[in-house]
Amino acid sequence: MNAFTPILVLGAVAAAFAVVSVTIAVVVGPRRFNRAKLGAYECGIEPLSNHTVSTQRFPVRYYVTAMLFIIFDIEIVFLYPWAVAFDNLGLCALVEMLLFMVVVFVAYAYVWRRGGLSWE
Repeated sequence: MNAFTPILVLGAVAAAFAVVSVTIAVVVGPRRFNRAKLGAYECGIEPLSNHTVSTQRFPVRYYVTAMLFIIFDIEIVFLYPWAVAFDNLGLCALVEMLLFMVVVFVAYAYVWRRGGLSWE
């Protein structure tokens, strides 16, 4: 049990911080509601006046941008453990990371060439 005590304390502190933050925001925050604040925000697209059935198609470029961000963000996250343990790793790990970076840059160049990064 002693080995898990710091983890439990950290979890309790995180939960308490979340609850206290939300409570303070509700108690102290302004309560001036208007029609614009209560309306749904849909990434710059004007919301439909008829909320029963959505007949407008949502542009795919929002999903493409989100997926590209997630893919490249996750790939970059893999660099952190390697950077921390770089001194203990050998030449093989350096070659593997260079190969990984080549794959990332090839994917980036492919997306750039296909116009996945242009917003127009």
